[in-house]
Amino acid sequence: MRETEFSPSSFAGDMQLRTRKARNFDKVEHDLPDPRNPALQRVQTAALAAPINISAWLSRLANLNPFGKAVDSGDIVWLFDNTAYRNPDTNEWEAEFVAAVFENEPKCRVADIVSSIAKTLGLAEDAAERDVIEERIIPFLWDIQAARVFWLEHRKKELRLGPTSVNGITTSVMPLERYHKGSVVDATALVPREVRGILDMQTYYAGPEGWGIISDIDDTIKVTMTSDPLGILKSTFVDEPTPVPGMPELYSDLQSLLPRDTPWFYLSASPYNLYPLLRDFRDRYFPEGTLVLRDSSWRTVAGLLSALTMGTEEYKADRMKKVHSWLPKRKMIVIGDSTQSDPEAYGEVYRAFPHWIKMILIRKATDIASFGIEEKNQPERF
Repeated sequence: MRETEFSPSSFAGDMQLRTRKARNFDKVEHDLPDPRNPALQRVQTAALAAPINISAWLSRLANLNPFGKAVDSGDIVWLFDNTAYRNPDTNEWEAEFVAAVFENEPKCRVADIVSSIAKTLGLAEDAAERDVIEERIIPFLWDIQAARVFWLEHRKKELRLGPTSVNGITTSVMPLERYHKGSVVDATALVPREVRGILDMQTYYAGPEGWGIISDIDDTIKVTMTSDPLGILKSTFVDEPTPVPGMPELYSDLQSLLPRDTPWFYLSASPYNLYPLLRDFRDRYFPEGTLVLRDSSWRTVAGLLSALTMGTEEYKADRMKKVHSWLPKRKMIVIGDSTQSDPEAYGEVYRAFPHWIKMILIRKATDIASFGIEEKNQPERF
């Protein structure tokens, strides 16, 4: 009989499922509040109580209005920093622009959801802690805005972004004018004055050759405890974001050794709802670089746990292959940890592009709350 071919993706998926079972993820997710529950809505109506296929409804909306509706005063806009590159086929500069649009007020009772999360974590009645939870959880409670469009000023040129998808995200590859590699260009959303959000962004210009860094975030450079559901919730919604000891110094040393035009990419399985938190964390402790996050709006707290523990190998390998399509001649150093599926994802991409990845660094997690099951640290895995 032929031996079954080893599948890194299947191995990683099986390990994640066993970690979820060992750490009771399903129970914690079940017990968390769902903002879509009619009982948690600020206004009770028959329409709210009726089952609605939101994705299908928004998809029809987008199809009915392919040109989109302009962002207005009732919207929140987030711009994401990006990296410009020379298209390998045309040699012209371009970049992928990503933005998100939300409604500016959640329809659910935020205080009830905050109280439920605090209770799940066993927190006392601490007003300061609850304020932190509310600030960080709000992006999971906003409704997304599909079929929205707006303009962006980039080097005195106006770029049209949108319409947004059913996830409230717009992703567009745009041609750019020539600029010096290693330079940073600021851009601003051209939206009504009442619109709030992250209205400024930066584009980093990376030349086609040289070195590059792709780094995982959770439990590689930021303490997240991705194998512990309560640890994820506490580190995300309560605790001050904390770097993994020694990693800021390591990255600073790497930055000093590499050329100035070295692009940095921070790849996380976290949903894009955490972009402000992770961007501020990056700015405080690590070199500037593009944050690559999951482009699905989970719109539930339980969805955060699923994002960090399900399908991460396929997701990370896919995003790394996208970066390769932008910068195929770069020599990449990729950095991850043993808590999720970084070894499998990085190995898959190395086998696909052996001349692209020059070094794989895996941080071996030693806290059981971080890695969940012992075999994640077995030598055979690496």
